[in-house]
Parts: sequence; C-alpha cells; structure tokens
Amino acid sequence: MTTARDLLLVAMDVAPVRPVGQGELSLALAGAEVIDLLETGDVVLDGDLLVPGPASAPDDRLLAEAAASLVRAAPYESVEDWLWRRGSGLAAAYSGRLEADGLLGRPRHGRLPFRSAGTEPLDSPARRHATARWGADEPVLAALAAAVGLREEPADGFPDLPGDTVVTVLASVGDAVAELEAVRQRRSIEDAAFDNIWRAP
Repeated sequence: MTTARDLLLVAMDVAPVRPVGQGELSLALAGAEVIDLLETGDVVLDGDLLVPGPASAPDDRLLAEAAASLVRAAPYESVEDWLWRRGSGLAAAYSGRLEADGLLGRPRHGRLPFRSAGTEPLDSPARRHATARWGADEPVLAALAAAVGLREEPADGFPDLPGDTVVTVLASVGDAVAELEAVRQRRSIEDAAFDNIWRAP
C-alpha cells in the first residue's frame, strides 16, 4: 500500500470536518506520491526541486506512473508545479484504480443493489491497513488529511513528521490547497458580480 491509496481510502471512510473537493484531494494525493517516492529514493529534494534518483519501478502501478513522469532534466520541477501537473484528475484516477483492484465497490442495500450511492471501500487488507494507520494518528497521513479538511490540525502541528523534506512537501500541499480555495472564491465573487449586472434594472 502507498500513502496515496491510504489517504483515498480514509477520505472515503471518515466524516470530514469540512467539505473535501476532488481538487483538494487530488493535490494531496500528488503530495502523498512525492513523500512515498522520497522514501524509496526515487526522488530527492534540492530546496523545493524534485531531483529524480535512479529510475525504478515501484510495485504500485500509479506510484510507478508517478515515478516515470518525473522531470529528469535540469532545472527540474518544483514541488508546487508537480502538485498542479500530476494532481490534475488524480483523485478520479486513484478511485478508478482502486475499483479495478477490487478495493472499492458499490454498496448493496438489501435486495436493491441499484439503490447505490456510488462506490465505497470494501473490507480488505488495504482498507484495514489504512484504518489502522489512521487510528494510530500516523503523522504523514494525519497531516495530509488535515490539509484537505478530513480532520483538524492540532494546535502544536505535527511535530513527529519524518524530516524537513516531508515538511517541505506538506507545506506545498497546504499552499496549493489554499490557492485553489482562493481561486474558487474569486470566481464565485466574479460570477455573482456578473449575475448582478444582468439582474440590474
């Protein structure tokens, strides 16, 4: 299992503290991929630039896809640029992959399976692993979850995060999520102003 898979399973399983959109979740999933690639040595951080390590083939198909898509020529890519590029549609890609792997399914309500509200995590070792990691308050998963609104961030933050590189990635995720929200608010204000123009007598 990967951090991104764990994050998606948790996101589908828990009640968020605020609404979680596909955009925020996609950005966080892209950040989770970077953290896993840092751990495997597929990438290192030079400041905020993602410098690829030796090419490898992670067991997880989507993580292998992420590793293969790293920019392998200087000046390389910043974490922020990666989040926006790789994060585009990533929540849907992970949902599709997990469903294909038999980790998500359509809930059945009695004998009326057509009364489905979409997919949900099925009982599996993967779901139990994600649930255990969530229950243990594992700091990387908890910090990613807080960034997108699945939980509140503690007053003292997450002091047990494993190193400055992970902190850098998480900060970039937080900044990207805040930027996405600012863009949404700006569009909402512009749309409201446009509507008011047409409604004016």
